[in-house]
Amino acid sequence: MSLNITFRQLRVFESVARHSSFTRAAEELHLTQPAVSMQIKQLEENLGIALFEHLKKKIYLTEAGNEFYHTSRTISRQLQDTEEYLKDLKGVRQGHLNILVASTANYFATNLLATFIQRHPEITFSLDVTNRQHLLESLSANEPDLVIMGQPPEQLDAVAEAFMENPLVVVVGKSHPLYRKRTPITPKQLQQERFVLREQGSGTRTALERFFERRKLTLDAPIEFGSNETIKQAVQAGLGLALVSAHTIRLELDAKVLRILEVEDLPIRRQWHLVYRKGKRLSPVAESFRQFVLDEGSTLSINS
Repeated sequence: MSLNITFRQLRVFESVARHSSFTRAAEELHLTQPAVSMQIKQLEENLGIALFEHLKKKIYLTEAGNEFYHTSRTISRQLQDTEEYLKDLKGVRQGHLNILVASTANYFATNLLATFIQRHPEITFSLDVTNRQHLLESLSANEPDLVIMGQPPEQLDAVAEAFMENPLVVVVGKSHPLYRKRTPITPKQLQQERFVLREQGSGTRTALERFFERRKLTLDAPIEFGSNETIKQAVQAGLGLALVSAHTIRLELDAKVLRILEVEDLPIRRQWHLVYRKGKRLSPVAESFRQFVLDEGSTLSINS
C-alpha cells in the first residue's frame, strides 16, 4: 500500500493530536474547524484506519493514531531541521566548499581561504593543489565549486573572472653569473641561457614558449621539474633560470638567494582568475567565497 499523504495533512494531524482538540488546532493553524475536520477525514481515508475516537465530547488517539503521532513528530522535526539548515546556507553559516588551486597559486590561496573560514567558522572545505592538467580535467567534469588558476582554459566553456595581477618574471640564483648583472638583458640574450621549467602544458612554461616564439627565438632543451619548490631549489643551485610568478618567490627574494632579472619586455603581465563551468549553479557558500575573492582577493594576497 502506498501512502498518499500531504505535509498539510501531517501538520493538521500533529496539531489536533497535541491539543486533543479540533478547535484549538484550527486556532493555531488559522483555519476553520470544518477545514481541520476535512483534512483529518481525508488523512484517515488515505490510511484506511481511524486515528481518533470521540468519547463524551472529547477526542483521543487510537492505537494507530498514537503510532502515527510519533511518526508525524519525527517528520516535523526533520523538516524543521532541514528548514534551519537551508536558512544557515542562505546566511553562509554552514555548507561545504570544494576549491581547486593551481600549484603556483597555493602561495596565497591558502591565506585567502583561511581568512574566509575565520569569518564563517562553521563551513567545511576541501582544498586540492594540483597541476594544470588535473585542473582542466576536474573543470571538464564539473567537480570543483571554484578553481583558482592563472591562464583560463581556452577549449572549455567556463567563466573566468580576474581578481589580481600575476606578473611572470625571470629569476636567477646567487651562484649564477647573471645574479650580479644590473643592466637590462635582451630576450635574445636569454636564448643563450638554460631554463628550468614545469611540465609541458603548464601555465608558466606555455607563457615562456610563447614569449620566445613571438620573437622568433628558440627555447633549447630546458630542464623539467614537477613542482615549483623543486624549480626554485634548482635555480638556487645554479642549474639555470626560471620563469615564475612573482607571488611565489617572496621569501627567496627577502633571503637574497634569488633575484629577479631585468629583461626587456618582461614581466609578462597576466592575471589570477577565479574559474568555474559556465551555467554552473553555485551554492550559497561558493557564491559567497567567489564574491569575497573578487572583492578582497587582491588586497589580502598582496598583504599576506
